[in-house]
Amino acid sequence: MTDAVASDATGSPGAFVAELSSAWTGRPRFVVLDDCFDGGSRFLQCLQAWRADPHRCTQLHVITVSTDVASGCTAPALAQEIGSTWPPITPNPHRLSFEGGQVQWLLMPMAWRDALRELATTVDAFVLSHRAAGDASASRREAKALARLARADSLVWCSAASGPDASAMRSAGFVQAHDHAGRWRHAPSFVPRHGPSRRAAQSPDSAPVLVIGGGLAGCAVAWALAEQGRDSVVVERHQALAMETSGNPAGLFHGTVNPQDGAHARFNRAAALEAQRAVAIALAGHGVQGSVQGLLRLEDQDNGWPAMHDTLQRLGLPPGYVQALTAQQASARCGIAVHHPVWWYPGGGWVQPAGLARSFIERAGRRTVLRTGCAVESLTREPNGWALRDASGRLLAVSDTVVLANAGDALRLLRPLMPAASPEAWPLQKLRGQISMALTGESGALDLPRVPITGAGYLLPPIDGMILFGATSQAGDDDPTVRDSDHRHNLAQLSRLTGQTPQINAARLTGRTGWRWTTDDRLPVLGAVPDVNAALGLTRLEQPAQVPRAPGLHACTGFGSRGITWAALAAQITAASITGAPMPIESSLLNSVDAARFVVREAARRARRNA
Repeated sequence: MTDAVASDATGSPGAFVAELSSAWTGRPRFVVLDDCFDGGSRFLQCLQAWRADPHRCTQLHVITVSTDVASGCTAPALAQEIGSTWPPITPNPHRLSFEGGQVQWLLMPMAWRDALRELATTVDAFVLSHRAAGDASASRREAKALARLARADSLVWCSAASGPDASAMRSAGFVQAHDHAGRWRHAPSFVPRHGPSRRAAQSPDSAPVLVIGGGLAGCAVAWALAEQGRDSVVVERHQALAMETSGNPAGLFHGTVNPQDGAHARFNRAAALEAQRAVAIALAGHGVQGSVQGLLRLEDQDNGWPAMHDTLQRLGLPPGYVQALTAQQASARCGIAVHHPVWWYPGGGWVQPAGLARSFIERAGRRTVLRTGCAVESLTREPNGWALRDASGRLLAVSDTVVLANAGDALRLLRPLMPAASPEAWPLQKLRGQISMALTGESGALDLPRVPITGAGYLLPPIDGMILFGATSQAGDDDPTVRDSDHRHNLAQLSRLTGQTPQINAARLTGRTGWRWTTDDRLPVLGAVPDVNAALGLTRLEQPAQVPRAPGLHACTGFGSRGITWAALAAQITAASITGAPMPIESSLLNSVDAARFVVREAARRARRNA
């Protein structure tokens, strides 16, 4: 499929846009799925129509599916508005935000039929510019895929030469307009058989969402909810935001590359691109310290640079996202001697985590309220919603919708809701980490890089006369003190990382300890919380979408050491699970981060034991 026929797919250019106003009038959210990119011109027409319509929908989401997205935005007015925020087109969805989030553009650079399988949303209007290839069976499959995404009265615009054939559309529950062969409306005479939904218990749009936790995760959720038109209250036990691990003076963000391109690499790729935009906004508009000028990750695999280069070619990863550099190229890039090939992430970098958290809250604006100094001791389901109480039993807040963004403390709050004989809701592990810091004048003859370097450990460029490096990672260690033994460990890592022997006295180093919570599969826990009691009564659980959910209860936790990289994307996913907005990642990848995935795995273990 190409965009060559886009101009006359629905009659005159942009004819469908003129009809959108009658369809989206007064709607809180309207989702358009378009199979034509046309250099961004089609989206621009939708955006301009939305801006000009006084009766427009509150939230407009346009999903563009086309392999031509990689050619870039060529519509002059739109390209000027987007500026430098146009992403390197990697093989995953890309989300661009306009009008403070009221208009969102989801780019899906993939084949049409693949996108229909991967979309996790409900569509209000389809705009078809292509002709379905294949036999009648293929056309029926496509029409069924459209019906799966459609709601009652969803509209389809196409010309006589595009879209599935008429008999396939009718069999899928679409009816044709009397005055136009290319206009269809979803009005099935039967109850559609939709698959189970991981968002079956969506919350009403009235009361503010209660977000427990004021670190990076909670602050990012407040921002994402605000972009999607929801109010929130962030409840934090400390007297200020980002007082725990998010309170480190600086941290890194970057993607990952893996030859198998599994879920971990795919999620980190999508998250790193979202993080780059969030950090750039924090730096430019909120006075936060950091850099988006790139990051080096050392590669110690035996095959070296040739294998790295071949991996990028095979995976189709563009140089705007990642490049394979030789040791010589890497040395020139960072300003110190590098002795191994590296991955160069042009959009990676570092940022002050607390500053990024503050930036998210400031971007949420009046749609969020902070309540600091409120320690939540219990979470209970009551007739009027989820109730939060402190240690004395005093009611702190109540709402239909709660997000657990409080790292491992979420397990404590969930434990009374779990069956007594079941394992923890999630296999979260607590890891102690200690960073080390020294004045640049006390770093001896250590050569310092211009950009962050990471691998087995990391080293940041000088920040306010300090160097920061680390970090340790120890399970089952609750010691909050800063230890000389951990400084020596960090110095040893620094030596291996840089190939230098730093002449730094460990006893003169300062540092900070914090605890990270990570899952056994090293991916976050996101979305609607599973109802484990209800799930135990089911005989068949093969995918997260089949798991019953606790009404109005959501999670955004398990970030491990990737909080800066994951926060923005994880928050968007969590917010979409609440609002019903289009998911910003593929459905198959969503299964890998779904808060209910561990219930499915436990069900599989039970089935094997009972077999």
